[in-house]
Amino acid sequence: MRKAVSILLALTVVAVLVLAGCSKNDASSPSPSASGGASPSASAAPSSAEPSHEPVTVTLAGWGSSPEEQELLNQTLDEFRAKYPWITVNYEVIADQYMDVIKTRLIGGEGPDVFYLDAFEAPALIEKGVVEPLDSYVTADFDVADFEEPLLNAFKVGGVTYGFPKDFSTLAMFYNKKDFADAGIANPPATWDELKEAAKKLTKKEGNKVTRFGFGVAPELARQMYMTQAFGGGVSDDKGNAVFASNEALQGLQLVVDMKNADGSSGEPKEVGAGWGGEMFGQGKASIVFEGNWAIPFLQNNFKNVDFGTAELPTVNGRKGTMAFTVAYVMNKASKQKEAAWTLLSYLTGKEGMKTWTSKGFALPTRKSVAQELGYDKDPLRGALVAGAAYATPWQAGATLPTITNNFNNQFLDAFLGKQKLADAMKKAQDTANKEIAAAQ
Repeated sequence: MRKAVSILLALTVVAVLVLAGCSKNDASSPSPSASGGASPSASAAPSSAEPSHEPVTVTLAGWGSSPEEQELLNQTLDEFRAKYPWITVNYEVIADQYMDVIKTRLIGGEGPDVFYLDAFEAPALIEKGVVEPLDSYVTADFDVADFEEPLLNAFKVGGVTYGFPKDFSTLAMFYNKKDFADAGIANPPATWDELKEAAKKLTKKEGNKVTRFGFGVAPELARQMYMTQAFGGGVSDDKGNAVFASNEALQGLQLVVDMKNADGSSGEPKEVGAGWGGEMFGQGKASIVFEGNWAIPFLQNNFKNVDFGTAELPTVNGRKGTMAFTVAYVMNKASKQKEAAWTLLSYLTGKEGMKTWTSKGFALPTRKSVAQELGYDKDPLRGALVAGAAYATPWQAGATLPTITNNFNNQFLDAFLGKQKLADAMKKAQDTANKEIAAAQ
């Protein structure tokens, strides 16, 4: 009898412990602050372990990606559905004119609950008031400090967070190991002066024609923005006006132009019949290029015989610099399912979901802990890209950046090719950009 009572008491204790454990909130569940004003309800979200939940459907929209990336996203969403079976996720790929489609749907009240937003486009869309502020949804378990700060800041306006970055790439220096060995260069250049000297040694000519440039350049603002900052310049001011023709900005840009026109050691892809830097490098028509994570699988798949390495970009004026390209998950301000939308968004940008999404290296994790867990910070090819995230310049400069970019690119290419002086080209581009910006206000 005593044995039976003991067993009964033991089972009772176990049952109580199980029920107590089930009452804890899931770490990924939304718990918006009641004072934040962004939550659809002031009360805490239901526990994921409660026996019943009202079924809810959230829509997710993004653009197309490679089959490998699509498979990883599907796997991540399947894992989410298994953890939150009451939330149905309808995922839509918008293949063409993504931002035009998203803007049209948001204005028409038919936008998705959660969607991709590129850092380049973020300020203008946030300015329209259609993106939900997220700070009031965040709990300590979400660990915002784990994100690389420059990447997180790309989706902040006035100190308010409107998105959490899902992945990124910086620029790293890709260099051909055989070309370096043949030229007697032991290590990748660590400073711009070292880059200049290496590029001269690596450049090859047949008669007056260059057959291989030491340095392949992308003469566009997306790749040169950090160079405008190397001597204290910039691209735009706090009012959105273009300022890239300042003396400080010109100092950095002049370094790029001089390697082309003074040294003859650099060229752009079109000069050698290539479409972009990765192709130029793979074809052996440049020994050094500055490219992102996307170039690694491209080279490994298409130019298997090219032995290459990567390194952080050379310092300029004693400063480290690179660009960062990143995309966030954001929430539609008009969503009728904000609690479930946050649950999805926080899972996709949380440690668990991000680990699955970035596990193959097609995309790099924006969380430092995930990069370390997957070993990307020590990876021979991706380590330089990961290292740059801490000091990178995000590809973003306010709502007027599209106008600034168009005008910069039109004139900088001519300066790079020696068709006009850099100062004249940038002054013309800046004046035109600012006239267009003023007209649009």
